[in-house]
Amino acid sequence: MKHFINLKDIPIKDLKKIIRDAKKRKKLRGKFNALETDRGAPLKGKMLIQMFEKASSRTRISFYLAIKQLGGGTLTLRTNELHLGQGGESIADTAKILSTYGDGFMLRSDSDKKVKDFEKYLSIPLINGLSPSSHPTQVLSDIFTVEEIKKKPISKLKICWIGDSNNVLNSLIAASVKFSFKLNIGCPKKFEPKKEIINWVKKNNKKVYIYNDPIKAVSDVDVIFSDKVISLNDKVNKKYKIQKFKKYRINKKLLNYAKKDCIFLHCLPRGDEIDEEVFLGKNSHVWQQASNRVHVQKSILLYCFEKLR
Repeated sequence: MKHFINLKDIPIKDLKKIIRDAKKRKKLRGKFNALETDRGAPLKGKMLIQMFEKASSRTRISFYLAIKQLGGGTLTLRTNELHLGQGGESIADTAKILSTYGDGFMLRSDSDKKVKDFEKYLSIPLINGLSPSSHPTQVLSDIFTVEEIKKKPISKLKICWIGDSNNVLNSLIAASVKFSFKLNIGCPKKFEPKKEIINWVKKNNKKVYIYNDPIKAVSDVDVIFSDKVISLNDKVNKKYKIQKFKKYRINKKLLNYAKKDCIFLHCLPRGDEIDEEVFLGKNSHVWQQASNRVHVQKSILLYCFEKLR
């Protein structure tokens, strides 16, 4: 049994194996319809239980399609539908029930502690579909997309993040250490990554480059990543934060400092951090990025079920 909770805890050989498998699976899908099963139905009879404490579009739909295409089934829950949320049932007891009925558990949570507690008590694989400090399924899929478009390993590319220091960036930083790619981060001084994250990078003899100037951050890069500056549950002074990020808006002028063939990716949903011209422009591959999540999540499921070949 293998969990998929944080990229920094997963061996690089396994992460690369997941990406290789996803590449093969996407190619083999061809023109299959969305609910047609992959040849061999490797997860036939398996049940994935999904629980969402936070709103979700892409993660919810992509995991539903992923398990279906592998021959399994899924049940989607909200915490207000369970005794965990309404009746005060413990995580330990809930985990026991989930482990009895399901073969795997995908959790999208508003609490890192809850993810750790479920990991402790589950006897089935746990997949982190997003937590306050990490979004590993998103970032591994993004690496898949970068390599698919650029047709080279991400280790040979210069990557840039423009935006807030959030869970997606945390996972991107972990990926930069695992996959050994250069990562520039462009953000205001007060919104830089937490010290413990940078210390972890240093502990692994790596480095990320932080700039409080967006032009320096994007200069000569191959890929620009971004995310919403004000997230759904952001409990900050929103006016202050928007003001601080004003000069970090990704527009055509800023994009011109990157390489000519630079690609733009955004995990969605988008906000005011990106101009429409860039978001819908030739450098943007956001729709391809979103659709690729199905292929990578299939390989993550196979990894967790120990059926990755």
